[in-house]
Amino acid sequence: MKVAYLGPKGTFSEEAAHRYFTEDLVEWHMSDSVLDVMEAVCEGTVDKGIVPIENSIEGTITMTVDGLLTYDLLIEGEVVLPVALHLLTNEGAVLRDLQEVWSIPPALAQCRNYTRKLGVKYRQFDSTASAAEAVKHSGKTDVAAVASEWAAKAFGLDVLERNIQDNSVNHTRFVIVSKNLNAQEANGKTMLLVTPKEEQVGVLSTILNVFSALSINLTWIESRPTKKKLGTYQFFLEAEAGVTGRSLNKAITILQTLEHDVRILGSFTTTRLN
Repeated sequence: MKVAYLGPKGTFSEEAAHRYFTEDLVEWHMSDSVLDVMEAVCEGTVDKGIVPIENSIEGTITMTVDGLLTYDLLIEGEVVLPVALHLLTNEGAVLRDLQEVWSIPPALAQCRNYTRKLGVKYRQFDSTASAAEAVKHSGKTDVAAVASEWAAKAFGLDVLERNIQDNSVNHTRFVIVSKNLNAQEANGKTMLLVTPKEEQVGVLSTILNVFSALSINLTWIESRPTKKKLGTYQFFLEAEAGVTGRSLNKAITILQTLEHDVRILGSFTTTRLN
């Protein structure tokens, strides 16, 4: 099986991919962007891809959502990965001697309270992994990277301080995408894309009321522009119901009767990594 994920080496995406796909015969394909991962699946270069879709602090990853609009793919699973940020250094580094901390802007922001107490300067990189790699290659003991333990192992760095993030409930949700029509789960959650027939007052409220009336819980709602006209939107809705469930099928039928376009993006279960 061929699996694509977002690189570079040492990223949270790599960790999620390797911890979710535990089969022995996986051929890994590291991609430069989320869209490259999804394109590889769509073109058949790989069998599956894993991409981040939401972070509990930063919110929705719009590039992934737009990729679901662009490519004809199905979601067959999701993985929730806890995001623990650590201070990584070269061997021999001492906390009081640190002059700079390197990382991606969101990671630095998520550790603001901790790094502010250190009184160090910041240097921004395009990923936590590239920051960790740069620290390793620098050979310095007065710089540190904010990154994961996975990155520490990947680049042979020491974990000087653990769990330095300000929020202890930081998680990233990834989705597994493929073109496998047979991979749909009967139970679990279902992702829908609803495009209203036309823009009108209360259209979103009308759509949501359908699910409420049928006692279907929605765990995620995201709007994206239709790119046809300013002020027109389509909606991603994640329902806590399987694709074969009677209530969900009734909701879909009602929405279609109202002449809204409904596309099933996948029905799946959740895997939570510790």
